[in-house]
Amino acid sequence: MERLGAPPMPWQKYVSDVALEIDPATGRFAHREVGLSVSRQQGKTELCLAAQVHRALAFPGQNIVYAAQTRNDARKRWEDEFWEKISGSSLAKYARIRKSNGNEAILWPGKRSRMGITANTERAAHGPPLDLGFVDEAFAHEDDRLEQAFSPAMLTRPMAQLWWASAGGTTKSVWLNKKRETGRALIEALWEALAENPEAVRPSAAYFEWYAPEDMPRDDPATWRATLPALGHTVTEEIIRSELEKMAADPSAFDRAYLNRTRKPTPPSDPNVPKDKWPGLVDADSKPVADSVALAIDVSQDRASSSIAAASLRPDGKVHLEVVARRPGTDWVVPAVAKLHKLWRPVAVAVASSGAPARSLIDDLAAAGIESPKDRAKPQRGDLAVMRAGDITEACGQLADAMNQGTIRHLDQVPLTAAVNGARTRRNGDAWQLDRTASLVDISPLCATTFARWALLIRGPQVLEDYDALDSVL
Repeated sequence: MERLGAPPMPWQKYVSDVALEIDPATGRFAHREVGLSVSRQQGKTELCLAAQVHRALAFPGQNIVYAAQTRNDARKRWEDEFWEKISGSSLAKYARIRKSNGNEAILWPGKRSRMGITANTERAAHGPPLDLGFVDEAFAHEDDRLEQAFSPAMLTRPMAQLWWASAGGTTKSVWLNKKRETGRALIEALWEALAENPEAVRPSAAYFEWYAPEDMPRDDPATWRATLPALGHTVTEEIIRSELEKMAADPSAFDRAYLNRTRKPTPPSDPNVPKDKWPGLVDADSKPVADSVALAIDVSQDRASSSIAAASLRPDGKVHLEVVARRPGTDWVVPAVAKLHKLWRPVAVAVASSGAPARSLIDDLAAAGIESPKDRAKPQRGDLAVMRAGDITEACGQLADAMNQGTIRHLDQVPLTAAVNGARTRRNGDAWQLDRTASLVDISPLCATTFARWALLIRGPQVLEDYDALDSVL
């Protein structure tokens, strides 16, 4: 990279150091596959070129094939970028270019190596054995035809490697999305295996990824520093901030380009959820009032995560909404609620029972001492509020009204805001309910806060002497 005029940034050196590790037991590369998923304009092209030139010069008789979105795209990068960098460097004396259509190659006569290009077809790389196959801009490949073409050609080459590289794609980027999912799973499995046994067998694939999960805010410089490895080297925070401003009308484009997120189609907003009102209801200094707190729990449809939320009547009559906790699974919920119950002495603890995933926790809550009122007409502070279908419908409509009327305040917590933006509803007679199945994200944080507010409104007047329900709607 230094001789090509692009000294490696720390992240590029890290990838190179690991991707080209030699297994001392075999003397061969430790990794037969190298995957790289990184945002745009981070130096991926320089690393791709260097990996190919290194292969051509480090070993004799190497056959290297490069592919991009299409053959034309591959040729444009190969001729306009790769050859330009090589011909302008001190390595130019070792190489020559052949531009004849269908037989394009950068040749390294001293090593009898060649760097060619190919099309994105099932016939790609058919011919001589392949030492290095490079699939660039993997987001454009909707199937595994290139991998299926490259892999058999590498079978007899002991030092063969398949490299692929790309920024985030879309939901149509089937091959890339599968590779990213597999790479993450490999990392998690290796992490667990090494924790138990430092000598655990390592996978033959190396995977590198820089990206921002959905709960990292796109406008936070800390997010950029965590996901843009070239930041501070060839990119500045001011430039990224400018890009965010330019893409304000289409933030998903910024997410894909600079946060390496998969761009998903954005369906029309649900008219029942006034999410445009949500940003105006933020109050970062809002706090619950200790003696007027209602709690609620909800579980995601797949039971992968659960949420505990609180609603509290503030002195100014607004209702404070907050996600108190959101964690994987369900086993932690009842102990956490029991602890909060003892600490806060809530007005009530709400849980939906009519077809809701959290219904399974009702018996455990009762066993923990959080039970339904013995006399439904005279509930006590801290009793369980089991919500039926009508209660759920009522709570959903009430929250929508509160958003439109500006009578709630929240902290702009990422899981809750994401749930509001991704929520979808279903009809229930002439009214509606939040729909976990159709929603774009896990809406358990929104369901929990909706139910907590309902419990505060319904149980508050019965257990709080100074509670005035009109305060929360005026």
